[in-house]
Amino acid sequence: MSDNNKGINSTLKSSDTEETLDIYFTRPIGYAWALFFNKFNVHPNVVTILSIILGAAAGVMFYYTDLWHNIAGVLLLMWANFYDSCDGQLARMTGKKTLWGRILDGFAGDVWFFSIYLAIILRLWNQNIPFTDTPWTFWILIVAAFSGFICHGRQCALADYYRNIHLFFLKGKQGSELDNFKQQREKFHALSWKTDLWQKAFLFFYGNYTHGQEKQTPQFQRFFAKLKQVYGDDIPQEFRDRFRAQSKPLMPFTNILTFNTRAIALYISCLIDMPYLYFLFEIIVMTSLYIYMRNRHEKMCAKFYDEL
Repeated sequence: MSDNNKGINSTLKSSDTEETLDIYFTRPIGYAWALFFNKFNVHPNVVTILSIILGAAAGVMFYYTDLWHNIAGVLLLMWANFYDSCDGQLARMTGKKTLWGRILDGFAGDVWFFSIYLAIILRLWNQNIPFTDTPWTFWILIVAAFSGFICHGRQCALADYYRNIHLFFLKGKQGSELDNFKQQREKFHALSWKTDLWQKAFLFFYGNYTHGQEKQTPQFQRFFAKLKQVYGDDIPQEFRDRFRAQSKPLMPFTNILTFNTRAIALYISCLIDMPYLYFLFEIIVMTSLYIYMRNRHEKMCAKFYDEL
């Protein structure tokens, strides 16, 4: 293995949870940017802010119907994604991991897609619904809201949760971000709005985020509580290995349900000037994969619970 590959690998979370496109395309480019920014002592949070600006600019480009604006949108969103990869790699490379970094990193993707969804809504507002003489108007707002808040949000939250569960069994507590609602609420109530405004606000919304993840995974919650009851923090390695072996085949689904596949569908639908297809892809295809992934993971957790 070359020194460069060793360097890239040291900035990855886990080969189990990395997508092939990321390993061979996004991460190497992100790593090159990380080396560049590290040379000039740029903080990872600055890179995250740059990714937010680029992603929002990409959304503006998708408002236009001509090919060149949409190509610019594709390139800007790819650039934003490279920086989104870079900020995490730079943080792991330099050890500059902060609460603000977590806040900004979670905020970045939301800004990108809010900008993109809004641009598509405005783009289609006065266009006719396919095969009809009726303009989209408020219908596209309803479709976009359902696609974004109900489908996209739940899909990404669960995919993120399953990856952190997998990392917990692979690397332990220190190697994952497997947080829980109770823990986050305790931290939230321990802070003051007067002295810890931003941290408290973050913990409020992050606590709600973890609560949503837990509500989607009742069988895992039951299994994990039993696991802690039986083994405490000393889970046998053999048990960890067996859980990881059954969880690993689901990791490709967690990758599909996050960025790359979603972005490719967005690129194609906008470039052919049929951006409503992106929302249909979210609602039909991605939701079907989400249901399949969730059912498999829940059944797996129920079996492990019975074993315990």
